[in-house]
Amino acid sequence: MLVLLCVWEVLALGLDSKALPSPQNVLRALWQELYAGELLFHLGMTLSRVTISFILAMLVGVALGILMGSFRHWDNRLDVLIILGMNIPALVTIILCYVWFGLTETAAIIAVTVNKIPMVTVTIREGARAINTQLLQVASVYRLSRRDTFFSVYLPQLYPYLFASARNGLSLIWKIVLVVELLGRSDGIGFQLGSFFHFFDITNILAYTLAFILVIFAIEALLFHPLASRLTRWRT
Repeated sequence: MLVLLCVWEVLALGLDSKALPSPQNVLRALWQELYAGELLFHLGMTLSRVTISFILAMLVGVALGILMGSFRHWDNRLDVLIILGMNIPALVTIILCYVWFGLTETAAIIAVTVNKIPMVTVTIREGARAINTQLLQVASVYRLSRRDTFFSVYLPQLYPYLFASARNGLSLIWKIVLVVELLGRSDGIGFQLGSFFHFFDITNILAYTLAFILVIFAIEALLFHPLASRLTRWRT
């Protein structure tokens, strides 16, 4: 990160162009937006959409992935839909949702969730296929209940796949949310980036982008990494 900042500073000084403001100018703009309250409001709206879409996509995707990875006939029936969902451009899904459901918050959430579900499903399906059935047989011998077998034997083997899909999904979802906000919402980071683009305000574009990147880093460092380390200790 330090090298990146140094390269950025050198390029900004060398080019001396409004198209590439210096890190100091971006940080100054970030502070001004924070002080005015605009950044916190729009960041909060975007994070709420990211959170809702992420939870819905993970719940549906994990359920479908386990179903398809555990039962061959369900895998054969749903595989075409998953392939279709993974290859339809996100922009098409967003436009269709806005046309079908209107320029509403519900349409925005549906568009983001639908784009994320196939990726989660495919990842979890591979995890379900890799489950060690001998461990399940041991649980059966010791007469563990279905609940204990699922949470103590089956689910821990899926943790690496769950965290992989969660990390990839979060990075994908926030990008799609920005497009959703750009096309059909009147608030959020994406809406603000669109407004700044019309005025060629590169400084504020980078400031808002930096704010969201810092939030993602915080989520990774404070939530995903500690949780993944704790839940996958059994593997080491």
